[in-house]
Amino acid sequence: MNELLNTPLFGILVSLIAFELGVFISKKFKWSIFNPLLIANVLVIGFLLTTGISLETYNLGGDYISFFLSPATAVLAVPLYKQLPQLKKNIVPILAGITAGCIVSVVFIILFAKLVHLNQALWISLVPKSITTPMGIELSKEIGGIPAVTIIAIVVTGITGAVVAPIVCKLFHIKDSVAQGLAIGTSSHAVGTARAMEMGETQGAMSSLAIGVAGIITAILAPLILKFIQ
Repeated sequence: MNELLNTPLFGILVSLIAFELGVFISKKFKWSIFNPLLIANVLVIGFLLTTGISLETYNLGGDYISFFLSPATAVLAVPLYKQLPQLKKNIVPILAGITAGCIVSVVFIILFAKLVHLNQALWISLVPKSITTPMGIELSKEIGGIPAVTIIAIVVTGITGAVVAPIVCKLFHIKDSVAQGLAIGTSSHAVGTARAMEMGETQGAMSSLAIGVAGIITAILAPLILKFIQ
């Protein structure tokens, strides 16, 4: 057992088993709150706390899974390619919507931080919460944030978006597939996009587009907004 713990295989096995259990529970109950990734996170954390196994031991394998995050995000370009005519037809409103979403996200974090008197390093770390992890980490470093806090914020934002996206669309009668996809991708990056793909091919494609564009726009606007505020 000790030999297994000291190999990457342990972290990979724990992750895969937890995720498969999450998928099983999600299919069985069919509730938005039972998101497979959310369940997998809870199971892995609970397992490590119960067994006393350190995070460093788990990360021997967990880091291998994280390594494939960037190429997995790039694969999201496939449904986008299939929807190129839709993209060309609506390019102006699409870019305007993503830009507005990015601005609102950054400004809301700043206003919330001022309201609750949040430590500067902490609220700066929350600014990249709605962009994909590789870009968020680099942006956090650039603007003076704490990458570890940024990662947590990105994960929580993504899972929350995936869980509440269908509820929000239904509550506010957002029926346009392009609008649904852009909103999900802009606010909850790759995790939300996985949920958008379940809602439809157009939603998945637009959400995939929003991930990349939102990351670029946030990387450009965030430092400018922070400089102006400070």
